[in-house]
Amino acid sequence: MRNDLRRGALHALLAAAAFSVTGVCIKAAAATTPNEMVVFIRCFVSLLALLPWLLRRGRSAVRTTRLGGHLWRSAFGVAAMYCFFYAIAALPLASAMLLTYSTPLWLPFIAWAWIGERPPWIALPAAVIGLAGIALIVRPGAGGYGGLGWAGLIGLGSGLLAACAMVSIRRISDSEPAERIVFYFALMATAISAVPLVWAWQTPTPHALALLIGAGIAATVGQLHLTHAYAWAPAARIGPFTYFSVLFSAALAWLLWGERLDGWAALGALLVILTCVLVSWRPAPPVVAS
Repeated sequence: MRNDLRRGALHALLAAAAFSVTGVCIKAAAATTPNEMVVFIRCFVSLLALLPWLLRRGRSAVRTTRLGGHLWRSAFGVAAMYCFFYAIAALPLASAMLLTYSTPLWLPFIAWAWIGERPPWIALPAAVIGLAGIALIVRPGAGGYGGLGWAGLIGLGSGLLAACAMVSIRRISDSEPAERIVFYFALMATAISAVPLVWAWQTPTPHALALLIGAGIAATVGQLHLTHAYAWAPAARIGPFTYFSVLFSAALAWLLWGERLDGWAALGALLVILTCVLVSWRPAPPVVAS
């Protein structure tokens, strides 16, 4: 497995920006479209976006001996998507992003238990600091976070399921390139999410369809970068960089709806950045006297 934290972090930041755009599009479309339709269209658009790559590269690009690994990744990813999109529709956007990006809290333990990737000692305190920073951005009782009920629990579930999906990416990345992983996810996720349409089909409005197409394209870009991120560096070290999606979402919310970060939220942003510094810190090697 490759280990290049700088390159992995860059891909993680680009993924965070793309997923922030996805969240904005999903929240706007979910006002008129059921969750089952939102998940299916997002997956189907991602599959269509990857078809030019498939046609250009041919069958050899998708030939694999790791179908089981791709299925695990897809199952966890689709389950996380259902939970996340439900939370986005039911909660304020920042609250939903906060709950979903509890992912780094679970990542070190899942990676350790599943693939034996022992996290660095700094990973746990760094993740805790990052979560504290996000809690300052969306404070309990400060307008929409307190008393989240079932929607809050489902949002937390999306974070746990997403952590499992990310570790499953790391598990198969030794033989599967990023594009192949994303293709199989789009293919399998589309098939899985098509099943509920038997009882939940609803033709989306043109406006909602345009938003969902945009969400699917942005999500595909995000998936490609996120897959590259977890292929380049250990899961526990990459996870905290995904916190930046909350910051990017806050910026988009300010641009679109006039929401502003107050002093506490700015402090939270600094704590998130500190998290990334801590998780990437490594002690200097001892100097050997000559």
